[in-house]
Amino acid sequence: MSQHNIILGHGDFQYKVNASRFDLNPAEHPVNNCHEMVLSKNGLLYLLTDDIRNNVIIYNKDGKYVNSWGTTYPGAHGLTLSNEGGTEFLYITDTVRHQVIKTTLDGRELMVLDYPKEIALYQSADEYKPTETAIAANGDIYVTDGYGHQFVIQYDSTGNCIRHWGGRGTGEANFDCAHGVAIDIRDANNPRLIITSRNENAFKYFTMDGNYLGQTVMPGSFVCRPVIDGENIYAAVFRSGDNQNFGSGYITILDKHKKVVSSPGATEPIYVDGVLQPQQKIESAFVHPHDVCVDADENLIIPQWNSGKTYPVFLKRV
Repeated sequence: MSQHNIILGHGDFQYKVNASRFDLNPAEHPVNNCHEMVLSKNGLLYLLTDDIRNNVIIYNKDGKYVNSWGTTYPGAHGLTLSNEGGTEFLYITDTVRHQVIKTTLDGRELMVLDYPKEIALYQSADEYKPTETAIAANGDIYVTDGYGHQFVIQYDSTGNCIRHWGGRGTGEANFDCAHGVAIDIRDANNPRLIITSRNENAFKYFTMDGNYLGQTVMPGSFVCRPVIDGENIYAAVFRSGDNQNFGSGYITILDKHKKVVSSPGATEPIYVDGVLQPQQKIESAFVHPHDVCVDADENLIIPQWNSGKTYPVFLKRV
């Protein structure tokens, strides 16, 4: 299980583990799966768990409890923070309710997106299990149906369906577990989507209207959502080597050239003739990492799925 004070990572991205910084009293603030975490502009951290006694737990930057809310999201899975005209909102994907829910930071529901009846393949809500959202500058909402039919569905800001693409398959523009999505604005003149195809160990790149651009393959790394901070992409690897390899997760970090530069908890990233070699877990700091939250000091906070109802692991950059 988690260890204290060990150093993880490679090169310029190394971290000291603090496994208890975000621990709370489980009798008062219980968690089941800790799925994702986001950082608000005022420095508060919002943790999403699927324990319906407190779906969202709010911490300050030091890991102290601030508040909690949410009792109606049994399948709480994806948590995205969006700044819309200076006001921040949260988008929750719920794989049990088969919905995407937009809320204020204090939990007031503003909009609910049901399953996409506009797409003929969806005959019922049960077939729709959204895992993640990303919100564009114009307010468009991109949803990945990572546990359903594997489509990416684009809505306008009021919830009208614009288009969809992808779907389950083996083609370069298809997905096998479209688990996460992020909008990449590192090149401000050419925004694009980065979408996880977890069972293919890949991030796939698309234009904002769904045209395939390319992919980055990370052999052995079953990556969750891409998290962009500065020039880098961070991602939790929930399992490595094989999708059934229990407790084999770690973290991976890519630079602006799509090269893996550090993998805290895993073997060193090695390239042969420009091809990344398969990686695997070597440290016991994690079980099943599910997300990465980067704080203002470039420390990492790691929520975990199916990891003994543990609270997020803190990695202090060294």
